[in-house]
Amino acid sequence: MIILLLVFIVQFSVSCACLALNEEQQGQLLEVGWNNTASARDDIQRNLNCCGFRSFNTNETCLAACMKNGHNCPSCAPIIGKYAGEVLRFVGGIGLFFSFTEILGVWLTYRYRNQKDPRANPSAFL
Repeated sequence: MIILLLVFIVQFSVSCACLALNEEQQGQLLEVGWNNTASARDDIQRNLNCCGFRSFNTNETCLAACMKNGHNCPSCAPIIGKYAGEVLRFVGGIGLFFSFTEILGVWLTYRYRNQKDPRANPSAFL
C-alpha cells in the first residue's frame, strides 16, 4: 500500500508537470536538448526537413532535403515544439488517468487489508 502510494505521488507529480509546461518553458527545454546533442540533431533535421534550431548558420552542415535542393529551409524550433506540445499533453493526460486508478488501488488496499476470511476456523490462532 505504501509503495503504491509513493508511485501515485511520483506519477501524479510528473503528469502535472507535463501538463503545466507552457510554450516558453518547452522552448527552453528543447533548446537545451538541441545544444547538448549532436548525433540526434542530424536525424531530426533530415526527418523533419528543417535546418538549425532557431536560425541556421551556413558554416554548419544540414542533411535536410530542402538544403540539398537549394530551397530556403525552415527552422526546427516550431516543428519540434508542435510535436513536443502534443506529446506532453498526451503523456500528461494518460499519466493523470492512471494515477487516479492507483489512488483507487490504495483506497481498496486500505479498506480490505485486515478483512478476515469467513471460511477460516475461528478457534485457530493463525
